[in-house]
Amino acid sequence: MSGGSFDWLYEVQDLEDVQSKQFQLEAMAERLAGLGYAQDAARETEELLVLFRQWQTRVAVRVSRLADLWQAVEYWDSADRTEEAVHAALAKYRADTDAIPPP
Repeated sequence: MSGGSFDWLYEVQDLEDVQSKQFQLEAMAERLAGLGYAQDAARETEELLVLFRQWQTRVAVRVSRLADLWQAVEYWDSADRTEEAVHAALAKYRADTDAIPPP
Protein backbone atom coordinates (compact mmCIF):
# COMPACT_ATOMS: atom_id res chain seq x y z
CA MET A 1 0.00 0.00 0.00
CA SER A 2 1.39 3.41 -0.89
CA GLY A 3 1.01 6.63 1.05
CA GLY A 4 0.47 7.14 4.74
CA SER A 5 3.94 8.35 5.66
CA PHE A 6 2.32 11.61 6.78
CA ASP A 7 -0.84 9.91 8.06
CA TRP A 8 -2.75 10.93 4.92
CA LEU A 9 -2.27 14.62 5.65
CA TYR A 10 -3.63 15.51 2.21
CA GLU A 11 -7.09 14.41 3.36
CA VAL A 12 -7.36 17.23 5.92
CA GLN A 13 -10.76 18.88 5.49
CA ASP A 14 -11.49 21.04 8.51
CA LEU A 15 -10.12 22.54 11.72
CA GLU A 16 -10.63 19.33 13.66
CA ASP A 17 -8.47 17.51 11.12
CA VAL A 18 -5.80 20.21 11.32
CA GLN A 19 -5.80 19.98 15.10
CA SER A 20 -5.28 16.23 15.00
CA LYS A 21 -2.51 16.48 12.38
CA GLN A 22 -0.26 19.22 13.78
CA PHE A 23 2.67 16.81 14.10
CA GLN A 24 2.24 15.72 10.49
CA LEU A 25 2.05 19.36 9.34
CA GLU A 26 5.35 20.09 11.09
CA ALA A 27 6.92 17.01 9.50
CA MET A 28 5.60 17.99 6.07
CA ALA A 29 6.96 21.53 6.41
CA GLU A 30 10.38 20.10 7.28
CA ARG A 31 10.20 17.64 4.39
CA LEU A 32 9.26 20.35 1.92
CA ALA A 33 12.03 22.62 3.20
CA GLY A 34 14.48 19.77 2.86
CA LEU A 35 13.70 19.36 -0.82
CA GLY A 36 15.52 22.60 -1.53
CA TYR A 37 13.08 23.67 -4.23
CA ALA A 38 9.80 23.86 -2.29
CA GLN A 39 10.59 26.62 0.22
CA ASP A 40 7.42 28.49 -0.67
CA ALA A 41 5.24 25.48 0.07
CA ALA A 42 7.21 24.78 3.26
CA ARG A 43 6.62 28.37 4.41
CA GLU A 44 2.92 28.20 3.66
CA THR A 45 2.63 24.92 5.58
CA GLU A 46 4.43 26.52 8.54
CA GLU A 47 2.17 29.59 8.26
CA LEU A 48 -0.87 27.32 8.38
CA LEU A 49 0.39 25.91 11.69
CA VAL A 50 1.04 29.39 13.07
CA LEU A 51 -2.42 30.59 12.04
CA PHE A 52 -4.04 27.53 13.57
CA ARG A 53 -2.17 27.98 16.86
CA GLN A 54 -3.09 31.68 16.96
CA TRP A 55 -6.70 30.74 16.34
CA GLN A 56 -6.58 28.18 19.17
CA THR A 57 -5.24 30.81 21.56
CA ARG A 58 -7.80 33.41 20.53
CA VAL A 59 -10.66 30.94 20.86
CA ALA A 60 -9.47 29.83 24.30
CA VAL A 61 -9.35 33.44 25.51
CA ARG A 62 -12.83 34.23 24.20
CA VAL A 63 -14.34 31.02 25.54
CA SER A 64 -12.92 31.75 28.99
CA ARG A 65 -14.46 35.24 28.90
CA LEU A 66 -17.85 33.99 27.72
CA ALA A 67 -18.18 30.73 29.69
CA ASP A 68 -19.78 32.23 32.82
CA LEU A 69 -22.30 34.15 30.74
CA TRP A 70 -23.12 31.09 28.65
CA GLN A 71 -23.62 29.08 31.82
CA ALA A 72 -25.88 31.73 33.34
CA VAL A 73 -28.10 31.81 30.24
CA GLU A 74 -28.20 28.03 30.01
CA TYR A 75 -29.09 27.69 33.69
CA TRP A 76 -31.72 30.44 33.41
CA ASP A 77 -33.27 28.71 30.40
CA SER A 78 -33.47 25.46 32.37
CA ALA A 79 -34.94 27.28 35.41
CA ASP A 80 -31.86 26.68 37.58
CA ARG A 81 -31.01 30.39 37.86
CA THR A 82 -32.78 33.71 37.60
CA GLU A 83 -32.44 36.42 34.99
CA GLU A 84 -30.48 38.42 37.57
CA ALA A 85 -27.68 35.85 37.30
CA VAL A 86 -27.53 36.57 33.57
CA HIS A 87 -27.30 40.30 34.23
CA ALA A 88 -24.50 39.73 36.77
CA ALA A 89 -22.58 37.47 34.39
CA LEU A 90 -23.07 39.98 31.57
CA ALA A 91 -21.71 42.79 33.74
CA LYS A 92 -18.64 40.67 34.57
CA TYR A 93 -18.16 39.83 30.88
CA ARG A 94 -18.40 43.48 29.90
CA ALA A 95 -15.94 44.54 32.62
CA ASP A 96 -13.47 41.90 31.40
CA THR A 97 -13.97 42.91 27.77
CA ASP A 98 -13.52 46.62 28.51
CA ALA A 99 -10.16 45.87 30.12
CA ILE A 100 -8.83 44.40 26.87
CA PRO A 101 -7.14 46.88 24.53
CA PRO A 102 -8.31 46.76 20.91
CA PRO A 103 -6.09 44.77 18.49
